[in-house]
Amino acid sequence: MKLIECPRDAMQGLAHFVPTELKIRYLNTLLRVGFDTLDFGSFVSPKAIPQMRDTAEVLAGLDLTQSRTQLLAIVANLRGAEQAAGFSSIRYIGFPLSVSETFQQRNTNKSIEQAFAEVTQIQTLCTATDKQLVVYLSMGFGNPYGDPYSPERVGSFTGQLAELGIRIVAPSDTVGTSTPEAIEQLFTHLINTFPQLEFGAHLHALPGQAPAKVQAALRAGVRRIDGALRGYGGCPMAAESLTGNLPTEDILAVLRDDEELKPAIDEVALQDAFRLANEVFGA
Repeated sequence: MKLIECPRDAMQGLAHFVPTELKIRYLNTLLRVGFDTLDFGSFVSPKAIPQMRDTAEVLAGLDLTQSRTQLLAIVANLRGAEQAAGFSSIRYIGFPLSVSETFQQRNTNKSIEQAFAEVTQIQTLCTATDKQLVVYLSMGFGNPYGDPYSPERVGSFTGQLAELGIRIVAPSDTVGTSTPEAIEQLFTHLINTFPQLEFGAHLHALPGQAPAKVQAALRAGVRRIDGALRGYGGCPMAAESLTGNLPTEDILAVLRDDEELKPAIDEVALQDAFRLANEVFGA
């Protein structure tokens, strides 16, 4: 079971800037917990996401010497991917490809056709630099704009990504519109159709909804789930109000009931991270 912790997603929509040194302390604490991957920052325009303008400085302050956790950075274009690829400590590069034309424009100022062309270039770069590209299918469970959506549309996008050699695809519930039934249906379809791919679940939820969504993903065969401590976060490009990430503690509560799936977590480091989260996000 791969648990992906997403402090980048948790912080990016905050109105206040989290000081660089505090980010470093928080991320170093998270690196001790034992997550598979840390979505730690992004190489995007500081005008679009001011919170992430110090990602390179934060990366320089991370202590990776005794952590098995891999680092993932989000990018919105080839230029950002080139920046991320220049750091040997970054293993994964994430790109948001939307199944909604409206959101693709809002999020990356590109059409879906242009975004696919960018994905092709980024995949070539990742292959050349020994990075792995993770494509997030934004609005993967519907959208608030009235754009076309269906599980078959998500499957069509996935098929095109597989043809490019991409091996990790994460349908993303960008604004929290999914239901457990829709989650299980979509992932069952995708996993059965593309058994060679690794599918991640990047879901957002209102308070109390997370356990049922996690259980639905697990029933479908998902073994890669994104979360954020205390459920902070949400995409500031998607809607006027943010719908939080799945709380990591809720994901862990579900996984601990399954002997085969529960991850090896350092509980002391996890509690340290909880306490520090109050300083980062506000109690």
